[in-house]
Amino acid sequence: MKVYLVRTFAAVFCLFFMGGAVFAESNALKDNIYYPGKLKPRDSTLKVKAGQPAPDFTLPSVSGKKISLSNYRGKSNVVISFVPAAFTPICSNQWPGYHIVKDMFDDSDAVLIGITVDNIPTLHAWTRQMGEVWFEVLSDFWPHGSVADRYGVLRSDGLSERALFFIDRQGIISAALVMDINRRPDLEACKVELKKLNKK
Repeated sequence: MKVYLVRTFAAVFCLFFMGGAVFAESNALKDNIYYPGKLKPRDSTLKVKAGQPAPDFTLPSVSGKKISLSNYRGKSNVVISFVPAAFTPICSNQWPGYHIVKDMFDDSDAVLIGITVDNIPTLHAWTRQMGEVWFEVLSDFWPHGSVADRYGVLRSDGLSERALFFIDRQGIISAALVMDINRRPDLEACKVELKKLNKK
C-alpha cells in the first residue's frame, strides 16, 4: 500500500511539473470564469533585474493585513507571483497548484506572495471560490498597478504580466521570470530558482 501511495504521488508530481496537471475547480468558480481569449504573450518592459534590490511596497491583503515586502528582510526568502486577473482560467488554475508544492517553498524558507491588480472584494470572492490559498493575496488596485509598474510588469491594458520574482533574505532579486500570459508557468523553473535561493 505504501509503495502504491508513493508511486501515485510521484506520478502526480511529475505530471504537475510537466504542465500536465489539471486541478479541480469548484462548480461556483467554474461558472464564474471569464475567458479573455488569446492575449499578447508579453506587453511590458522589466524595470528591475537580478542583483538589484527589490522595490519595497505595502499593499492590502485579502486577510485584512497590510503586507510590506520589507517585513521579510533578514527573515526569509520571498517569491512574488504576479497574475493578470481574478476569475480568469489560467490564474484560477495556477495559484491552487501551489498547494501541491507548498513543501518546496517551506524547504527553501521562502514566503509566497500573490499580487493582482484586482480590488479586495473581487479577490476575496475569487480566493474563496478557489477554496482559499495558503499564501497572502495582495491587491495592487490603487493607485492602479503601481507595484506592477515599479517592477515593470504592468501591461498597456492595465493587467499585470504573469511573472515570478525571487528575492533573497537581504531583499535582493535573485531572478525575475516573465512568462507567456496565456500559459500556466512550468513549476520546474520555480523549483530551480528556489534551490538557488536556498543556497544563499
